[in-house]
Amino acid sequence: MGGGTARAAAERRRGPQRPRRRARSMEAAAEAPGALSCFSYNQDCTSLAIGTTTGYRLFSLSSVEQLDQVHESNEIPDVYIVERLFSSSLVVVVSHAKPQQMNVYHFKKGTEICNYSYSSKILSIRLNRQRLVVCLEESIYIHNIKDMKLLKTIMDTPPNTTGLCALSINHANSYLAYPGSATSGEIALYDGNTLKTACAIPAHDGPLAALAFNSTGSKLASASEKGTVIRVFSIPGGQKLYEFRRGMKRYVNISSLVFSMDSQFLCASSNTETVHIFKLEHLTDSRPEEPPTWSGYMGKMFQAATNYLPAQVSGMMSQDRAFATVRLNISGQRNICALSTIQKLPRLLVTTSDGHLYIYNLDPQDGGECVLIKNHSLLGSGKMEENKENDLQPPVPQSYAATVARQSTVPSTSTMPGYSEDGGALRGEVIPEHEFATGPVCLDDENEFPPIILCRGGQPGKAKRS
Repeated sequence: MGGGTARAAAERRRGPQRPRRRARSMEAAAEAPGALSCFSYNQDCTSLAIGTTTGYRLFSLSSVEQLDQVHESNEIPDVYIVERLFSSSLVVVVSHAKPQQMNVYHFKKGTEICNYSYSSKILSIRLNRQRLVVCLEESIYIHNIKDMKLLKTIMDTPPNTTGLCALSINHANSYLAYPGSATSGEIALYDGNTLKTACAIPAHDGPLAALAFNSTGSKLASASEKGTVIRVFSIPGGQKLYEFRRGMKRYVNISSLVFSMDSQFLCASSNTETVHIFKLEHLTDSRPEEPPTWSGYMGKMFQAATNYLPAQVSGMMSQDRAFATVRLNISGQRNICALSTIQKLPRLLVTTSDGHLYIYNLDPQDGGECVLIKNHSLLGSGKMEENKENDLQPPVPQSYAATVARQSTVPSTSTMPGYSEDGGALRGEVIPEHEFATGPVCLDDENEFPPIILCRGGQPGKAKRS
């Protein structure tokens, strides 16, 4: 089953069967990129990947004014999943032509690392430096990303038609979250390193619609299909830390839920025209005593009153409203958001299904309405920067909220280093953060991660079933 099927093994022995299209130039391909079918940010929101009817494209997000195209491939048509591992050359692609097959590429060398076939359509893929997770409707496969061996198969998961799942981008803390029920909002939390179930979190009454970890894997945000309430839980304990109300007038479909890299902000977007950004303030118990004012007195009265009100009412009274918002010019279209630091300032990025990337300025102190500063077309003939891509991660300040137009002569060090080039994890051990190089993984075919000869010629590791 999965990567261990006879068909998959035969395909790996034959090697990649790719159409001979390399003679087609990048310039010619850029003239007809095809309709947009999928889009995703990489793990630290420094890169954007889009899938089209003719292939896929990768963009660098290091500049506001200029959208640099890093790579374009037209070897696989009708791409509906494309995921890049940080700023490395590893990219995972799934197409409608073979929806049960995952293809892993080294895009700078133009080589296929391996491919795996599964028992049904692949719905989503998640990556970090330690694990590669493939989500099907009723099962989840966990691979060791160092050699692509299959480590675990979680069978008979509740029906998950959208492939909803989240993986912590912190490889040393590889928690996986997915729906624990098809009828309620229970979250199943799984430890991707120890390959054991961590806990179940009763997050919402209705089925889940969105899940997102913060960068360290210590917090998990969730929303249900109603889309009115967003909750944040501690990981791995599952205690509720925050509760934000997105709105009460209408139900919405939450399409994107994402933390800022420093976990101070949480962004939620839906099929409506409004994007909400919430600020994760310190908990009430840790705040200093406020001076005696009329508003402070009334606040304490309301807080005391919650002890005598039904839980549904008292919970609503303690909700936090959005810290900042964006009014999009469109509604009803799917979109995904990212909170990133670009050119030393906090930005909100919104990618929409009509093929546009909107970049907004965010005031991390006062919030309010975010200001649109740039609109990029993703389907136009983007400027090719394949040979100029900055493989080092762009400087990221220590705090996302501390980047308010403050000039600094000394560039900040990155809080999210790039992938390791030393190939030192072929045995599957976790590499400490400080041992990671700042450049992307080299992915040498025979000597470095991942060893292609093992992926193509050998049998994948047998899956352990829960």
